[in-house]
Amino acid sequence: MVKAKLVLTFIIIILPIFIILTSIRIALTPLFIEIEYRLPGFPQDHFGFNLEERLHWAQISLEYLLNREGIDFLNKQYLSDETPLYNSRELGHLEDVKQLVQISIKVWWIGLFLLAGLYFFSWKQGWGSHFWTWLIRGGWITMALICAILMGAFLSFDLLFTEFHHIFFEGDSWLFYPSDTLIRLFPQRFWQDAFIWLGGLSILQAFLAIMIGRRFVKK
Repeated sequence: MVKAKLVLTFIIIILPIFIILTSIRIALTPLFIEIEYRLPGFPQDHFGFNLEERLHWAQISLEYLLNREGIDFLNKQYLSDETPLYNSRELGHLEDVKQLVQISIKVWWIGLFLLAGLYFFSWKQGWGSHFWTWLIRGGWITMALICAILMGAFLSFDLLFTEFHHIFFEGDSWLFYPSDTLIRLFPQRFWQDAFIWLGGLSILQAFLAIMIGRRFVKK
């Protein structure tokens, strides 16, 4: 039993990371962008982009983050007036963002395989019921963590947003002018809604993990 606890404790570590990364991966889809830009009150671009242009360039940017192309993929993109889509500072930041996104996808796959491995190992060892018990605990911990993050965003989104960038990016490489394309395509409202989306979706996944665990732990 002690050995089972030591092994299954990893569920509490893996599950929150896996759930959050699953939510991020779902958000990195054209559907999220399509919905977000059409939400009531979403700020317009005061520098000239209409809805269709915003959708087009946002989808191009998303495609870059998920494909295997280098920064030349974006370097070749020009606006209708023949100016580059992004300036050099923006391109540098997007390179960093792509690296972070690609790492997160790899970690997601690792988490998936680890959870599956823990399940099959538990089943083989006769710890099936214990696996579901720890999955329930991991679900509750995930919900508590997400609620804490959402509370922090509610109290001071600017501080949370700033600290996030300080952790994952160097210096002020993530700061831009309102006239820069990145801000025009992805204003602060976009990221506020994204945090709420990720939080809600993560809580839903944690709740499902708890419900599934409760169903099987009784068997």
